[in-house]
Amino acid sequence: MALQDSWLKLSDALRWRRSSIANSLERRLRPSGHDWVRHVMDERTAEFVRGLNVAHLDAIEISGDKWKAFGFRSYRSVGFETFDICERPLELAAFDLVIIEQVLEHVLWPFRAARHLYQMLRPGGVLVVTTPFLVKVHDRPVDCSRWTELGLKHLLAEGGFPLEAIKTGSWGNRICARSSERRVPRYVSWLHSLRNEPDYPMVVWAFAERPSLTSERQ
Repeated sequence: MALQDSWLKLSDALRWRRSSIANSLERRLRPSGHDWVRHVMDERTAEFVRGLNVAHLDAIEISGDKWKAFGFRSYRSVGFETFDICERPLELAAFDLVIIEQVLEHVLWPFRAARHLYQMLRPGGVLVVTTPFLVKVHDRPVDCSRWTELGLKHLLAEGGFPLEAIKTGSWGNRICARSSERRVPRYVSWLHSLRNEPDYPMVVWAFAERPSLTSERQ
């Protein structure tokens, strides 16, 4: 009887171990919800926004709805089909947070767009912008521009943001660049390297703050 009990305990332990290993392998083999090229960028932008007081922010996302469930006080989304950021600001000083991801490369007048984004923010409001760099041309509907970190920073500065109020980042590596020539794979942790090679940025992002009223008057 004691031998049988010991065998049952060992069998249960082995079954639990097999299940644990299988679950671990499944997690590692399963692609994430992120494209490989956007994985680090998505983590960094989400980390930045979580650092804000999101429950007190009125947010708008231009051409997308990825952030709609992030917990903002209010959230709006507008598409490029109905709103042209180059033509005008949607509303003046109406938002605490403006998010525009993978859009600026498609606009014909990026300086105008940057200026209008600035005007849409309330004093003290924040812009989150992401763009591709070493990503092949994708005409949806047109593809016009690419910026390095330095280039994006100065584009936003031309739009009105103080240089010292703009923080930039970028990520990419040669293997990801070569892989993305064929297709953009979903990120798999054991397969895809997140090593950053600064000379091969696939994507670039920036966080820019409109000064408070006091700062603007000075």
